[in-house]
Amino acid sequence: MPSFEVGCFFPYSEIEVDPVLMRGFARSVEAMGYDYLANADHVIGVNRASRPDWPGHYDVTERFYDPLMLFSHLAAVTERIQFISSVIVAPQRQTVLLAQQAANLDVYCNGRLKLGFSPGWNAIESEALGMSFADRGARFNDQIPLLRRLWSEPHVVYKSEFHNIPDCGLTVPPIQRPIPIIVAGNAPVAMRRAARLGDGWMPFLTADNAAEKIGRYHDAVLAEGRDPADAPLYVLVHLGSGKDGAGDGTFRDPEQVAEDVEIWREVGAGAALINSMERDLNGAAAHLDAFGRIAELLKLPLN
Repeated sequence: MPSFEVGCFFPYSEIEVDPVLMRGFARSVEAMGYDYLANADHVIGVNRASRPDWPGHYDVTERFYDPLMLFSHLAAVTERIQFISSVIVAPQRQTVLLAQQAANLDVYCNGRLKLGFSPGWNAIESEALGMSFADRGARFNDQIPLLRRLWSEPHVVYKSEFHNIPDCGLTVPPIQRPIPIIVAGNAPVAMRRAARLGDGWMPFLTADNAAEKIGRYHDAVLAEGRDPADAPLYVLVHLGSGKDGAGDGTFRDPEQVAEDVEIWREVGAGAALINSMERDLNGAAAHLDAFGRIAELLKLPLN
């Protein structure tokens, strides 16, 4: 059976705003045997009072920490655990600056970085950052090969509709050349993009009919002339049930989550990333209790 890894989310919106507890959380889940620490990305939140019909999930009351900055902080107090963004909205960031920041982080963590990227869904956020929302998909498709070149080549000449790199390069290259890019998203276009361009696909998929779901993805990878082993599935598994989970108002137990993780392992996924938020867990200690129980059930570390 191919290697399989298990990660957990940093509980960004439910952990105390305390860098001591944040560092302690990272060290604790590393000691439990988790392979990854994941973190999401939103730069700003809307004020719902001025947008009563706002359909989006998040607003200005919900905390998010920049993944690259958070991981830079936590890299200094960990040794083994890998960092994975879930996700960074790449098209609303300047590509060359994103390349430089990620390269620096890859040095700080000694090559323990993977980058989950998506085109995003929040038009207001793109507007506030001065980036076009309408062409984000096309820009995203252009960013991925350019980022790989910036991380791998000493200097780059590149001109497209979205980028103009006049024979220049990063002054501090990453440890990994290139840093792995995992394409996120549930829509068919995201799966096809991952199959064509990604070093993996990161969707939220329930574990029912898991073999059929991963089979469709592997077929898409094979259709691009690629080996599915080179673009594994990084599936998101939710303990909570709110806007990022099942959405039916019910909670799930660590035992159910562990069962789902085992299902994904058996059908050949590359990794499962467990999100403990939206389960009414309050503070770092409660989240660590849940992750500790799941680690026991899974008998981490696996590999």
